[in-house]
Formats: sequence, C-alpha cells, structure tokens
Amino acid sequence: MGTTMTKAATKTRAMVFEGPGRPLELRQFAPQTLAAGELLVEITCTTLCGSDLHSYEGRRETPCPTILGHEIIGRVAELRPGDPPRDLLGHPLAIGDRVTWSVAASCGACFYCERSLPQKCEHLFKYGHERTDPKHPLSGGLAEHCRLARGTAVLRIPDTLPDEVACPANCATATVAAAMRAAGDVRDRVVLVQGAGMLGLTAAAMARHAHAREVIVSDVDEQRLAWAERFGATQTVQVEPDGAELTDTVSRLMQGRGVDVALEMSGSVAAIEQGLARLRIGGRYILVGTVFPTPDITLQPEMLVRRLLRIEGVHNYSPVDLIRAVEFLTATQAEYPFAQLVTRRFPLVEADAAFRFALETKAPRVAVIPSGA
Repeated sequence: MGTTMTKAATKTRAMVFEGPGRPLELRQFAPQTLAAGELLVEITCTTLCGSDLHSYEGRRETPCPTILGHEIIGRVAELRPGDPPRDLLGHPLAIGDRVTWSVAASCGACFYCERSLPQKCEHLFKYGHERTDPKHPLSGGLAEHCRLARGTAVLRIPDTLPDEVACPANCATATVAAAMRAAGDVRDRVVLVQGAGMLGLTAAAMARHAHAREVIVSDVDEQRLAWAERFGATQTVQVEPDGAELTDTVSRLMQGRGVDVALEMSGSVAAIEQGLARLRIGGRYILVGTVFPTPDITLQPEMLVRRLLRIEGVHNYSPVDLIRAVEFLTATQAEYPFAQLVTRRFPLVEADAAFRFALETKAPRVAVIPSGA
C-alpha cells in the first residue's frame, strides 16, 4: 500500500545524540515508509524539558544514538491512504493538521493498558528516549520530522495557540493535569505547590483555574517565586532548611491545620519530608518530581494511618490528561504568560547551544525551531 506525502517529507535532518560530552551530530535520513496506523509530522517547534537536560549531561540513562526531545508540535506531513488515523476526539487526521501527541505510544492490549495505565505499557515506545535504528529512526524532537508510531494518542491543536504555549502540552502540562486529577476537586481548598519550575508554575495556574482558595508556592529560588506570582500563586515562600516560614504560612491560612492538597514538583527529599508534615488530617500528597533515584525518607506508618493521609505518585499521564492540558492552555493563554517561559529560540543546527543556554540560565524552557536551521 502506498502513502500520501508532501514534498517536505521526502528527506529530513536531525541532530543525533551519541552520549554525554559529545556534540550533537547533524544527520540526514532517508524517506520513511509508514506502517498501518503511523503518520509523519513535520516538526515546527520542540522545547527542551528537564529530562532532556539530564540526558544531555549524563545524569539520566539514555540509549544512544538517539534524537532527544519529546515536547514537540508540528503539522501532519504524510499519511497512509484509506482509513486515516483519528485524533483523541475522534476527528480524522489530514495533511496539514497542527498536532501534538502523547509522550509515548502504547499497545492498548497488555496488562497495564487494559488496566487504564497506558503510560506503563509493557511495549512502551517513548519519544525522545528511543535508540535511533533503521526500523524507526525518527522518534525525537530535534529533527525536521517525527514518525508517530501506531498507538500514539494524537490531538489536533488550534492555530490560535502559539507554539511556545502549545509545545510543553504533551509533557509538563499533561503531567500536571494528571496530578490535578489525582488530587481531586480543589475548589475552595488550600493547595501547596513545592517547586516553581515549569511543572510547579503550571500546577499553580491549574489550581487557581480550578478555583482553589489559596495556592502556596514554595521554592529555594527567589526569581522562580517571582514567576509564581504571575501564575496564580496567592502566597510564595522561599524555603529555608528548617521550613519554619512554610510552617507559619500554612498554619496562618489553615488555622493551625495543614493544607488540603500538596503537589511535590521539585524532586527534593527535604521538600517531601516538609510536605508530609504540612498536610492536614485527610490531606492528599501527590508526588511528581522524583523521577530519579534519591536518598530514603523517613515515613512513620502510624502517622499515615492516624492522619488518614493519601499519598500518590504520578508519572507521565493518560490520554485524557493531554486533552485537558490543551483545553487548559487554550482557555487560559491570555491569563497566564506561558509564552514568556520560553526565553529563547535556537535553529536546529544550534541545538548544542540551546542545551548550554538552558543549563547556564536555568530558563524554564528553550525552543529549537527546525525551520530556522
């Protein structure tokens, strides 16, 4: 069976990562032959996520060679004829559609997929984290095209949503949407957000959008806390080792009780221990930031039982969270300055410079634009 393709899809280039300490290599790839259920996307923007930086520096194990980048948007460049794939809302996809897609493709039939955990599929294919091989060479964002595997949740995005706002939707925004789903209804509740990076800023904005009464954002970085005030935080706290100021703030807002919900976005063991201590009876603690090995923490089972606490981990997300992420960004783009979190754009051939800039400045996001290569 043939394919329907645009001229742009006949060849493509990508910056290939061979390992930490080695410059990215610009390589050209031959035209792709799509299998059933696949499509090819011409990438318009990729933003660098924290896990990309960890891989680049060697703090995260990554199969090599690979094409890094998973916060990606683009336009459909090639489809197989016949019955075209549909997006998450059931719309048939067509050449030129502007799309985002899930950070991973899942099989839909394994043990975990059948138990509503597609992000833990036993045959998971994860964009920006797969070894580049002849069977599926284009699987990352630092490229001109990305080939979407069968089982990828694709979602059309409106042209009114700027690239800088839409690009993190399939990672940071959707992950926070999953965390908020786990947290439950936060209307009129007091929410603590620990960490004011991209995840934490998004969480603060989502909590306020969901009508939380108070959103407390804590971080060690004063500049990040200034950003938090622009993303819905009603209280900001610069964390000290003893956590005294955070304790005082929570006590004042909750009349001596703890917070209703805490969202841990920093990955700090100290933050986790402080967050547990500041939950009210019946409170919920959602852990998101600890995606790398850490020292153990002290947890007293009696405290967990007597205080009726709920602790839940969130890693990646389900397709419904991607839908909610795009809906949230579309509804609030005029309210919160998400576009300003992408502090600089780099052409594809300067991807190494983009990584260096992101690491040196600790910018919330840096964009790589293939068309600027």
